[in-house]
Amino acid sequence: MLYGAMNFPIRPVLQELEEISGLGFDYLELAMDPPHAHSLIIHQLKRDLVGALDRSNMGLICHLPTFVSTADLTDTLRQASLNEVIQSLQVAADLRPLKIVIHPSNIRGLSVFVMGQARRYALKSLEAIVERADRLGVCLCLENMFPQSNFLFNPEDFVVIFENFPTLKLTLDIGHAHISSKGKEKTLDFIRTFHERIGHIHASDNLGREDDHLPIGTGIIDFPKIIRALKGIGYDETITLEVFSRDRDYLRISRDKLAAMFAAH
Repeated sequence: MLYGAMNFPIRPVLQELEEISGLGFDYLELAMDPPHAHSLIIHQLKRDLVGALDRSNMGLICHLPTFVSTADLTDTLRQASLNEVIQSLQVAADLRPLKIVIHPSNIRGLSVFVMGQARRYALKSLEAIVERADRLGVCLCLENMFPQSNFLFNPEDFVVIFENFPTLKLTLDIGHAHISSKGKEKTLDFIRTFHERIGHIHASDNLGREDDHLPIGTGIIDFPKIIRALKGIGYDETITLEVFSRDRDYLRISRDKLAAMFAAH
């Protein structure tokens, strides 16, 4: 198993990489968001970033921009968001990452009154992104969202997606899956339903209501049960700790807890 951590785009990327490397992680999951990790900045930093990764003996996973709207009802805004994602995808591919993660677009605002239209826009954008990823020869992993996003948060939502896009993998976000009245079982449903399509995992704890990004063991998610299920399908890929705390010792502690669970079960 490879364990990684995500940079905080508010801070310079190379500084974040040095700190995460110092905690002994296997790879950096590069969140490609402004102000310090926009694709144009990453392109300029390519040589220094690749050199730092090599010196640290670390791998790389790229996370395409989160705060864009590829399902927006306004054509120009939707196209601008799609352009940002495609540009980031190209820059990410040039870095030869292990995998590339993509968030589905949130559907909010007036879009909730025309859900069918917004979801068609979201799927059309996804089609363009997957097509480009296939041409670039990269492994693209689509992340499950939380109920407030109104798109791709239940296991059944992904059935047609994976039928239509055979190269697409699943980024199983355990924290996202836990946010709902059925949260305790939803993660297991994802594992059972898509055991052959899980390509990446995000792990953090929460209290079942919000995406709290708590350290493992400080919320109410039954991680030992989830780890048993992952071991049952033979998962041995990548897990990114999405523990967002000022004290990054909690990242290391959370990784060690998960590693111990995998070793024990």
